[in-house]
Amino acid sequence: MTDHPNPAANAELVKKAARDAGFDLVGIAPATTPLTLGYFQDWLAADYHAGMAYLERREEAYTHPQHVLEGAHSVVMLAINYKQTPPGSSGKQPSTLPTAVPESATPAPPHNPARIASYALPPHDYHFTLKAKLQQVAEAIRTTWPACRTRTVVDTAPLLERDMARLAGLGWFGKNTLLINKRLGSFTFLGAVLTTAELSPDSPHETSHCGTCTRCLEACPTNAFPEPYVLDANRCISYWTIEHRGPIPPEMAAGIGNWLFGCDICQEVCPWNRKAPAALDHTMQGAFPAEGLDPLAMLTQTSEQFTQHFSSTALSRTGWNGLRRNAAVVLGNNRDERARHPLTELLTDADAGVRAAAAYALEQLDTQTT
Repeated sequence: MTDHPNPAANAELVKKAARDAGFDLVGIAPATTPLTLGYFQDWLAADYHAGMAYLERREEAYTHPQHVLEGAHSVVMLAINYKQTPPGSSGKQPSTLPTAVPESATPAPPHNPARIASYALPPHDYHFTLKAKLQQVAEAIRTTWPACRTRTVVDTAPLLERDMARLAGLGWFGKNTLLINKRLGSFTFLGAVLTTAELSPDSPHETSHCGTCTRCLEACPTNAFPEPYVLDANRCISYWTIEHRGPIPPEMAAGIGNWLFGCDICQEVCPWNRKAPAALDHTMQGAFPAEGLDPLAMLTQTSEQFTQHFSSTALSRTGWNGLRRNAAVVLGNNRDERARHPLTELLTDADAGVRAAAAYALEQLDTQTT
């Protein structure tokens, strides 16, 4: 475009705007067909996307950023660290439960936790938090070059953000399929600003630094990785506890263990994450105790309580019924006798997923060693 003829200088202006908005990483990729598109298409063909049919419906749209923003020339890829301070460390995990959580949802006793994936610990859904930061970057672009157009993306548009992030030089693909950065590891949110402005692209991240390590593959309790760099969502704890609606098959429920929402196992065992710093941005710091919540409180809350306490958080994605279903599975896996009576009452619940989870949990209670 004629009003911004210096792509290199333009890129530096955009990167400064990204840093000012609070992003930890920023890189620029050309708006082009992702080099790894074929792997994504093979993944869909193998039915590894499980019940996420929207991915298959939008397959053609993923082939080029032009389907997200017509006339796009550059894709600004951004990342922000959300790694939590370990429980017991000074500084960031609250010592008492915040008011955003029901008073009854006290931290779970050590023998009976219900864990939440780290990305869902902050008090606000990351989609809203990142969107606001991305809009700052987009506004800076439009202010500098009024004739250009922009569109911000936080994993809802048909854009392969992880692939574009590698193309923008932000990191490499780990064997657990996540993007890994040498400094920040993989506990990062990705976002993108597509623009018609011409920005000098960064060099792609061409190397991998996983070596012979297979800890992430071996640690998965449900064997969700049929091979390195391939995730089968049909066997993924995060898929079953977040994306799936309805009953969870007993063979998968057993592998869920104590995960109420999502799963961090393949990230927790990664050596690159042990070296990574905790998030500095206060909006990324957890509002829920990282050591877990009481699943019985999650099981017995009303829909009104769920809306009141979780509507602004990432946990809202699974819905009231989904969270109760997951809590029942956790209580069963933990052989928690406190839940016998409420689980029995849920055998006649209106939701099929909750009923099935209650039946599964009660079966676990009945078969526990005495």
